[in-house]
Amino acid sequence: MTLHLALVAPEIPGNTGAVGRSAVAGGARLHLVRPLGFKLDDRHVKRAGLDYWQHVQPTVWPSVDAFEEELPNLGEPWFFSAEAERDLWQIDLRGPTVLIFGGETSGLPPAVRERHRDRLVRIPMSPGPIRSLNVSNAAAVALF
Repeated sequence: MTLHLALVAPEIPGNTGAVGRSAVAGGARLHLVRPLGFKLDDRHVKRAGLDYWQHVQPTVWPSVDAFEEELPNLGEPWFFSAEAERDLWQIDLRGPTVLIFGGETSGLPPAVRERHRDRLVRIPMSPGPIRSLNVSNAAAVALF
């Protein structure tokens, strides 16, 4: 199985470092889609990735359009959104798969959600005041 984790327009370096560390632990390839809210040599990225960051070797895409163009070659894409009606547990993750998450403050861009409405998934949560998880936690839940 080939597994990919993608962050579209991530904003917080520590979250990206944590997702990178989870990717290495889970055998997934990390993809980062510009714009990034930080530089990849940011000490916070490396600190969150600890001594694993050299193993992450993320693929950095110049834009969401360039990334979407390559999706058919990577695997079945699943876009995480709090507005999705389908739960993560309802999808088949046995083949090549791309788990795609948006930035911390606004999630995936509206145009991306609209283009891939049939591929939106959510992590089920108990009803209450929490509308979403931290992106590094969500990526870890989906990966494992």
